Amino acid sequence: MRFVIVRRAATLVTSAGLLSAAACAHSGQSSAGGAPAPAASMATTPPSPDPRVGLKAGLWDAGQAAWNVRLLSTTRPTGKFLGSTNSDLAFTQHYVIQGNYDGFQIWDIANPSHPTLRTAYYCPASQSDVSVYHNLLFVSGEGTEGRLDCGGGGVKDTASPERLRGIRIFDISDLDHPKNVGNVQTCRGSHTHTLLVDPKDKDNVYIYVSGSAPLRPTSELPGCVSTNPQEDPNSALFRIEIIKVPVAHPEQAAVISSAHIFNNLAPVEVHGLTAQDRAHADSARAAGAFMVDIPIAGIGPMVLPDQFAKHLLDSLVTARGGTGAPTAADSAALRAALPEMAAKMMGEQAGAPNQYSTTRQCHDITVYPAVGLAGGACEGYGMLLDISNPTQPVRLDAVSDSNFSYWHSATFNNAGTKLLFSDEWGGGGQPKCRATDPHDWGADAIFSIQDRRKLTFQAYYKMLAPQTPQENCVAHNGSLIPIPGRDVMVQAWYQGGISIFDFTDAAHPKEIAFFDRGPVNATRMAGGGEWSAYWYNGVIVGSEIARGLDIWELTPSGLLSQNEINAAKSVKFPEYNVQDQQQFVWPATYSLAGAYVDQLERAGSLPAARIASIRLALRRAERASGPAQQEMLAQLTGQLEHDVTATRDPARLTKLASTVRDLATTAVAAR
Repeated sequence: MRFVIVRRAATLVTSAGLLSAAACAHSGQSSAGGAPAPAASMATTPPSPDPRVGLKAGLWDAGQAAWNVRLLSTTRPTGKFLGSTNSDLAFTQHYVIQGNYDGFQIWDIANPSHPTLRTAYYCPASQSDVSVYHNLLFVSGEGTEGRLDCGGGGVKDTASPERLRGIRIFDISDLDHPKNVGNVQTCRGSHTHTLLVDPKDKDNVYIYVSGSAPLRPTSELPGCVSTNPQEDPNSALFRIEIIKVPVAHPEQAAVISSAHIFNNLAPVEVHGLTAQDRAHADSARAAGAFMVDIPIAGIGPMVLPDQFAKHLLDSLVTARGGTGAPTAADSAALRAALPEMAAKMMGEQAGAPNQYSTTRQCHDITVYPAVGLAGGACEGYGMLLDISNPTQPVRLDAVSDSNFSYWHSATFNNAGTKLLFSDEWGGGGQPKCRATDPHDWGADAIFSIQDRRKLTFQAYYKMLAPQTPQENCVAHNGSLIPIPGRDVMVQAWYQGGISIFDFTDAAHPKEIAFFDRGPVNATRMAGGGEWSAYWYNGVIVGSEIARGLDIWELTPSGLLSQNEINAAKSVKFPEYNVQDQQQFVWPATYSLAGAYVDQLERAGSLPAARIASIRLALRRAERASGPAQQEMLAQLTGQLEHDVTATRDPARLTKLASTVRDLATTAVAAR
């Protein structure tokens, strides 16, 4: 979630003492509107030509394309949040909490077609990732401009007791009046964080902090050691801080340990720029553009957009007490400062050779307490971690891939037998889904988990529709959709929209639905698109970087039946943080049974006549009641158990039989 790396360049200048910029404030009203519902289609192949190609550009009136999903609503940000970057999402009851670089907004989505704003809380800090546990809200702060008092204007001093870089804790018992009840400072701030609810510990929750900004000076936070880890194993460059939060006393939250999971990792082999990007950078440099050489594979060099260059130049003029237009000397000073700023962001020294692994932090960690594992997307590596002791995670395996630029996020399948990593090639601010871009760069990598300890590569997945050079596009945040018996995921691709795909067959992932808009701007890169797209209690909720909050619903097709959709909707959570992955458990319903029947039919696992017979039996049982219903279901259970020996898919048929047996038990209990 390093959205628009050039925005980070501005933060770099702040770190170097050249700039202290106030967060922008804008005003506006929200509006909602949904695309017309597409006609239900039984097609099993995507439409051709792809309707995502050639969409009209526009901030509020862009063209739209949808396949097997329907947009229910788009709700614009309001007030100071209009024009500020929307970030990640967390869910509680019928509310969605949307992070924003200027704070967070709480939306009531009880009616997903017409969300309403409950609270807009102004508290500037990048990037305001959010998670929630009961009445507690946790918010990440990484940039040097964040203030403890949530005020605007930033912090001008290099070291200051007013600065917040770490985790803010709010009590949201009263949603209309969130109360800041604690702050935990960390050495690199919190770019993202992961809330871990340990099933063995009901009194505390834990937070894994991932920070990628420069280290704080020890004069601001003691203990932030920046030495080479070969000289000091406690280097703050190479650790994840773990916070313990007593639920009854969140004001006592504190860092209790550090996870040293980066030891003994070798430098990784990485790809460089594409020929097209290399030629563009060379041309821009020759034309006098300001260039940022970001020391992350596949990201730099890149052109500093005009609006950021102007902002930095104006700040230099102010810093020297000048007035009027920047001079040639100001331009030369900025060019000279940019390499050091970029290196400082990564904890490097400009021009100094790197003698150890560049993997120093995880960008995002997804914990899965039900299986005792976590997936760490850790810059140059994807990691499998043992979290049986939440305060001391242990690295089980680490994989690298020369096709990956930056391991960004991780998602397990429900069984905990697969782990998917996304690659944020280009840092989120570049167009990496063009027709000329390699399809295995900026993609997902799907791994199987062998013996709960080893990752084995299976395949790449990347959204299929080529995007324009005006659209920032790369694999970003997504979540599983609780389709029973299948591994289905929805994923955000910034201005590539959302893609829903099935990776049940890990070696052959397949897109089954999508939604996309045209570029925010037709002639230049303008940041926007879906930061996150997550399933929550029957709908897909997206955080649109520029446009607000999107909500979709799935529509039936030849790739996804109405029974499967209804079964997915039957899985309900009182709250949800995607990076604290919860296990799906489906209640026994006729939709669940019907979903398994639909899957058996789709795969040709039973003869058509037998499929029809099972469906008829289920319909009759659903209409019956009392002893007759129980007898019908018991009889069907016996038949299905017999069918198991005559199908190519005994596992799915066994699930169907178990569901029908549970329905019979429920029928008896209801008598």
